[in-house]
Amino acid sequence: MAAENQFTKDPDAILDYQIDWSAWLGTDTINTSTWIMPTGITKVSDNKTTTTATVWLSGGTSGTLYRVTNRILTVGNRTDDRSLEIFVEQR
Repeated sequence: MAAENQFTKDPDAILDYQIDWSAWLGTDTINTSTWIMPTGITKVSDNKTTTTATVWLSGGTSGTLYRVTNRILTVGNRTDDRSLEIFVEQR
């Protein structure tokens, strides 16, 4: 998978994925970050800085593509979503 928001993971792997919001934010900063998860892949944990949001994922079914969405609310009261595509395959 070639796009910067597309990743491949093994179903047994526990890996972190990050969205860098800094270009979109300008001088604004992230106030809250929520991860919207599809059924079948598990959010282990998540964290944020003022400009990035990170999620740790485990599981998934081999051969399945999952769309994981990060929704932020900024200090300036703006809301936006960015999604990652995680393709799970046995490695």
